[in-house]
Formats: sequence, structure tokens, C-alpha cells
Amino acid sequence: MTSGPPPGHPLWSVGFRPFFLAAAVFAILNMAIWLAVYRLGLSLALEGWTPTQWHAHEMIYGFSMAVIAGFLLTAAQNWTGFNTLRGRALAALWLLWLAARVLVTAGATGFLWSAIADVAFALGLFLSIAHPVIKARQLRQAPVLLILAMLAAGNALFYAGILLERQDWVTVGLYGGLYLVLGLVLYMGRRVVPFFTQRGVGHDVQLKNARWNDVASWVLFVTFLAAETLFPNSLAGTAAAGVLFVLNSHRLAGWYTAAIWRRPLLWSLHLAYAAITIGFLARVLQGMGLITPLMVAHVFALGGIGLVTLSMMTRVSLGHTGRSVHEAPAAAAVFLLIMLLALLFRVPAALANPAQYSLWVSLAGMAWLFAFVLFISVIGPMLLQHRVDANPIR
Repeated sequence: MTSGPPPGHPLWSVGFRPFFLAAAVFAILNMAIWLAVYRLGLSLALEGWTPTQWHAHEMIYGFSMAVIAGFLLTAAQNWTGFNTLRGRALAALWLLWLAARVLVTAGATGFLWSAIADVAFALGLFLSIAHPVIKARQLRQAPVLLILAMLAAGNALFYAGILLERQDWVTVGLYGGLYLVLGLVLYMGRRVVPFFTQRGVGHDVQLKNARWNDVASWVLFVTFLAAETLFPNSLAGTAAAGVLFVLNSHRLAGWYTAAIWRRPLLWSLHLAYAAITIGFLARVLQGMGLITPLMVAHVFALGGIGLVTLSMMTRVSLGHTGRSVHEAPAAAAVFLLIMLLALLFRVPAALANPAQYSLWVSLAGMAWLFAFVLFISVIGPMLLQHRVDANPIR
């Protein structure tokens, strides 16, 4: 069972601390490098793949996986009552993640070692979550384990595609990874958004959830995932996206209460879920030839994943360092709004004014940078310090 924190620096006491900090720093570095490539023509030492593929891969399997690792290593303790990785074991997993990020651009030999480190990290994370879940016999967490296993497989497929010059494998690895991360966000969002809303608005509120919607949403999302990865741009993917837009719109309406607008860590979760829902609508528009697949991907990536990760990293960091999740720092609302602005620049503004497309892409990237710089300046110190309350656990 859980016990007091191990001796040593608080950074290695629980998973959210090193992985959230690393994710935020990497979010800045990745975007800064990508903007230098996009606007200034910076050349990356890549063999067999493009800077665009590097940017996409590292945002999915680098940034997003770091956030997922930090969240699940912390959440699994709450779910099961058993400790996840701490101390040297946690540092070792973190170093695998870091090695993959550093080695990936170091030529052909570095790329191979990056692949080994990255897949080892994914498998290590899977085992680290599976152990307490199996020990506690919590079958309800099986979807989480399945998604983690599939993310490891998707990343391995991406690396194999580069090494064996199979671009179809590369594409499946990238889009499969994006939609698997999205699936994890939707799965956890179904659990936490209504729960946090009921607990956080400050008064009794009855939110609506329909079991038929839960079942239908998962069946349709699995269909969507399979169609988008195996048969890109297919009618099946378009149809599944259309139904998912309707189902998730219905779900969001049942969760809504005007009181969320008083809490940044509530309205940001609702808006992130809404962005994912709009992403399904955007996929329908793609099927009609009205927008490009890249636009659809960025609705999901910036609006859904970007906004939800900032919100959840803030919430988890506050709660697990002994601070109130209902009284977020004033700066939290600012960096969450900046992330929302990044989405507005990247998709609606670029669609409305395509003549200035590169400008809108650059502004979106700069907004992403500023959001994470502000996050680190406010939340970063909390991750390096002991809890502010007397609770010795986590």
C-alpha cells in the first residue's frame, strides 16, 4: 500500500513531477525548433524522414507520452492504493524517454538507439501501470492498458517504417498514435470531466450521462480509429466521425452548467472536449473536400490534446503538491486562454485568410510557446518542491 515518500529529491517522488516538467520543457524546445525549420529554413540531421514527420512524431510519442506517463503513474496510485515507480526506477524510465528525444536526430546510428530507447520506455510505462492494476485486480483499467500497449506498437511501427523505408507504416504509426492519444483523452475525459465538474462548481448539480452513449461512442471510436489508420480518408471514417460528433455533442450538453466559467480548470476541460468534438465535425468537412487532413489533425492536437494536457497537468500538479485545485493561480487562466488562441490561429484564422497561412501557423506556434513558458514559470517550481501541506503521501 502507499506509504511516505522515499528519501531524496521530491522530483523523483512520484511520476507527475519529472514527466510534467520534461513535457513542458520539450513542448517549448520542439516548437521552437519546428518554427526555426518552418520560418528560417533550419536544417535537421534527419536520415530517411522529413522535419514534418519529426515534428509530428515527437509531439505524439515525445510530448504526449510524457504527459501520459506523468498522469498515469500518479493516477494509478489513487486507483489501486499501490505505489508506482519512485526514486531510481522512476529516474531510469525518465532517462529512457529523454534518450529517445536526444538520439532521434543523431544520424542513422542514433536513430536506431532512439528507437530502442523509445520502445523500451513505452513498454516500461506499460508494465509500471499494469503491475499495480493487476495486483489490485482492477479490470476497469483494462482499456488504459490496451491503449498503452497499442501506443508502444504504433511507435515501433513508425520506427520500423523509417528503417525499412515503408512510408505506409510511418503514416499508420503517426495517425494511429494521434488517435490513440485522443482515445485515451476521451476515455479519461468521460470519467473526470463530469466528476470534476460536480465537485468543483461549489453547489449541487445533476449532470446527465447515458450508458447507451458510452457504449455507442466507444464502438464508433474504435471504428473511426481502424478506418483512419487502415483506410485513410474513407467513407467509413467520415461516417464514424459524423456520428461521433453527434454523440459527443449530446454528452457535452449533459455535462454543461454555467458555473464552469468561474473555474479555469473546469472550462478548459469542457472546451478541450468540445474541440475534440469539433474535430470530428472537421473530419466530416474533410470528407466533403472542404478542409485538409492537416487542419483536422491540428483541431485534435491543439484544441483537444494541447488544451487538455495543460489543464490536467495544472490540476494534478496543484492537487498532488498539497494545493487547492479549486483556486488555481491567476496565470492558469492566462496560459489556458493562450493555448485556445493557438488553436484559433492555426485553424479558423488560417482557413479564413489562407493568403497569410504561414503567418497564422507561426502565430499559433508562438502562442504554444508562450503558454508553456508561463506554465513552467508558475507550475514548474511546485514540481521541484515538497508538498506544502502535512500529507506525507505523494
